[in-house]
Amino acid sequence: MNKIFDISTNNSGNVKITPIGEGITKSTVLFGDGTGGSSSADVLPGQSTSHTYPEGNYTVTIKTYSLSGEETTTTYPLVVTFSAPTNIKLEQSFSGTTLSLSATADNANGIQVLWGDGGANEVPTTLTGSLGNPFTGMHNYAPGVYTLTVKALSGGAATSSKTFPIVVFGPFSLPVTYENPIQNYNGGGSFGGADVAVVDNPSKTGINTSEKVWRITKNVGAEVWAGTYTPLASPNGVPINIDNGSKFKIMVYSSEIGKSLHFQLEDGNGYTPGIDVPITVANQWQELTFDFSAAGIPAGKIFNQYVFQYNLAANGSGEIVYVDNITQTK
Repeated sequence: MNKIFDISTNNSGNVKITPIGEGITKSTVLFGDGTGGSSSADVLPGQSTSHTYPEGNYTVTIKTYSLSGEETTTTYPLVVTFSAPTNIKLEQSFSGTTLSLSATADNANGIQVLWGDGGANEVPTTLTGSLGNPFTGMHNYAPGVYTLTVKALSGGAATSSKTFPIVVFGPFSLPVTYENPIQNYNGGGSFGGADVAVVDNPSKTGINTSEKVWRITKNVGAEVWAGTYTPLASPNGVPINIDNGSKFKIMVYSSEIGKSLHFQLEDGNGYTPGIDVPITVANQWQELTFDFSAAGIPAGKIFNQYVFQYNLAANGSGEIVYVDNITQTK
């Protein structure tokens, strides 16, 4: 049988058929998957023909013709079985809350997804693509945390599935707690040799027992003006309107006293009022108030970013300060 059928293993359904026999002038292969067996091909001696089958059981009929014109008919059973796709991979990118998805799987004839936001009765979505190429699709979410299920189809009965976590960030806004899974706390960055990261609370005691906080590190040799920035511009953030309050309360933890935390508001057009408040308690959380009421900020002023800088009096020496629970009040 192996001399007659060469069945592909990539779920394409392609079968190479090679008639055998001696003294044959021509063979006619009836593929056995058409109406009345009418799907056929003529094959010269020593040559082959190929045909694409769906998964299933077939009877292939081969008629051979000798030099004298004698016809011989032989039938062969053919079983085409597709294997479950493997190596499911996913690439994702967001524009706002719209997910663009590209999925691949070895030997997949199709891919379906459950986006994870449709409840128990969600209907699978079939992505666009073909065997050997990526399958793509788009979906708009509400902000939240979801489980995306990718189902790779063989083209037959066999399938394989894999789940992926999907986090859809909402617009970044005050108050900031560093606990909200749909807030992108890494949407900003640092400058001048400072580093920033969301980390475990180093001291879950006193006024702040939250799990996560923001760590600002002014590395050794960092510029005097080193710091961090957090953008609030639309559509990825909600800008600060000074009419909602000119005071900002911020919880701070440091291992030393005397150095000041600088908090600055920026409108994106060069207007950057800022305030320094000294840290007066070491090794415990304290709440600092940054009062802009005397800064002369015009009513209705909109700020698209805030900035933290630590110890503007000197270059970095490896200082670390932790920040949490940023709120705006009147």
